[in-house]
Formats: sequence, C-alpha cells, structure tokens
Amino acid sequence: ALEHGSAELSWGPLRIETRSSKAHVAGRALKLTSFEFRLLCHLMRQKGGLVSREELVELLYDQHPDANSNTIEVFIRRLRKKLAVDLIETVRG
Repeated sequence: ALEHGSAELSWGPLRIETRSSKAHVAGRALKLTSFEFRLLCHLMRQKGGLVSREELVELLYDQHPDANSNTIEVFIRRLRKKLAVDLIETVRG
C-alpha cells in the first residue's frame, strides 16, 4: 500500500526510499536530480491513476518559476531514460 507517509515506495522493479532520497531499479541505484526525485515520488503515490499535466506544472513551478511549456515533457523523458523500464505512460487528452 502506498500511503503519503510511507518511507518506502515500490512499483514493479522500482524502489524509492523517501527519507534518504534514494531510488533503485532492480537493485541499480538511480542518479536523480532533486526535482526528478520529487516528480517520481509524486507519480509513485498516484500509481495506477492519472496525473494531470496541470498537477505536474504546479509541482514544477513550485521550484522552477521560469519553466517553459515543454519542461514537463523533458523531465518525464529524462525519468523514462533513467528508469530504463516502462513504468510511466502518457495519456493524451
């Protein structure tokens, strides 16, 4: 069960330790920026549900007020590349 207070989040081969800000895929440590880690934790807490672009923009703009319109796509693409497993799905519309 994923609860907002959980210290560990898991999804398939992905494991996140929220207190130590560490993430692993199949035992391989991921090197994530602080925003990538925050974004991944947010997506993990919504696992199985849809996360709107607006929701991600709000999460992003909290730290990056100068972000442009394709910044969300850039961060998602970087996360997908670093994860190297197909855990993030984009739903258009």
